[in-house]
Amino acid sequence: MAEERLKFNLDEADIPAAWVNLMADLPGEALPPLDPRSKQPAEPASLSPIFPLGLIQQEVSPEPEIEIPGPVRDAYRLWRPTPLYRARRLEQELGTPAHIYYKYEGVSPPGSHKPNTAVAQVYENAAAGIKKLTTETGAGQWGSALAFACRLFGLECEVWMVGSSYDQKPYRRSMMEVWGATVHRSPSDRTEAGRSQREHTTGSLGIAISEAVEVAAQNADTNYSLGSVLNHVLLHQTVIGQEAIAQLQLAGEEPDMVIGCVGGGSNFAGLAIPFLRRVIREGIGMRFIAAEPAACPTLTRGVYAYDFGDTVGLTPLMPMYTLGHDFVPPPVHAGGLRYHGDSPLVCGLVRQGLVEPRAYRQNETFEAAVQFARAEGIIPAPEPAHAIRAVIDEADAAREAGEERVILFGLCGHGHFDLSAYDAYLAGQLEDPEFSETDMDAALARLPEAPALA
Repeated sequence: MAEERLKFNLDEADIPAAWVNLMADLPGEALPPLDPRSKQPAEPASLSPIFPLGLIQQEVSPEPEIEIPGPVRDAYRLWRPTPLYRARRLEQELGTPAHIYYKYEGVSPPGSHKPNTAVAQVYENAAAGIKKLTTETGAGQWGSALAFACRLFGLECEVWMVGSSYDQKPYRRSMMEVWGATVHRSPSDRTEAGRSQREHTTGSLGIAISEAVEVAAQNADTNYSLGSVLNHVLLHQTVIGQEAIAQLQLAGEEPDMVIGCVGGGSNFAGLAIPFLRRVIREGIGMRFIAAEPAACPTLTRGVYAYDFGDTVGLTPLMPMYTLGHDFVPPPVHAGGLRYHGDSPLVCGLVRQGLVEPRAYRQNETFEAAVQFARAEGIIPAPEPAHAIRAVIDEADAAREAGEERVILFGLCGHGHFDLSAYDAYLAGQLEDPEFSETDMDAALARLPEAPALA
């Protein structure tokens, strides 16, 4: 019977033909990135030393939809469409009347949602004649996705991996190297940015970004590729939400809330943006919850200001919630969420009250991940475990209220390379790293001079 289905699948022909650009629907005018020297809106041409024209055009496009190039869509066929699951066993364990659905991106070759943008970015760089891409990676999902995509289109790939994750997740590094990438522990001695930050031995995404951008800017045949934060990256991820809308229609359901984890914002935005467009255009009621680590609580504790996207200050100034560009978060196992800022688009949605941010501690997220794994079978990565924590809280609230709510969340990757963290949790040895108000205040005191944001 239809009501007993667990999986809702689409055919390859149902892969979206275009990406959804929410910039066309946002109320008011979006705040521009600023040139750090003049403090004036950054010209798109200022991005040309590290990005190809095709991606720059996508970054600033006012068009509501952007066609997916044929070779990109063809590569998507390797893993898309991804399945939508009804978490019936989790519902039963929680004793909740809520209907819980999850869009599972762990079926891609690198095991996460990241190839959705990696393939698109590598395609545009290859078309522009670029021979090599540099990037940063936290837990390794993005680095492995870019390594995979570079292999598909014949580009070299050089990755700076955040030091704490490099140590915690050696097999993520192995994945990148299997696909031909070169991987460095960050901070490294290969760049001026790395040498200047050597005292931060655990590293951070901001430091790794500085290293990768420095190398790209110095070589004409090399560009930089970013796995989150920027508009074009979020754009590419909207295949997730578009497929989820079609799959929920197969289930005969409409979500009351959409939940995702947030570091830079691409996973959450990829699922949420197509639904947010419906909320903005049609005025339908739907909640959006962004779950982040309490040790790096950008959306819940950060200041809304112009700040650099990297530690050294090589990027334009972006309007976002920030903990300070040289704030180094504690080394939580959700390495993909250890970022001092967030996507300006996601921050704007939080600012407008369209998205609710929540912060969770490390142990409570792993508690939720283990509960989910024991009910549904899939061992989640630490990043989406934050979303699962929010899902369980909302399912419990539905039980207390006696309401049959529909909850959709993004399970953006698997935890096969994160088992050392699960070992620590199961042994009762997993720490709850403390967020340092003192370190944040010091970092915020060093924010660049820029116009204040109301």
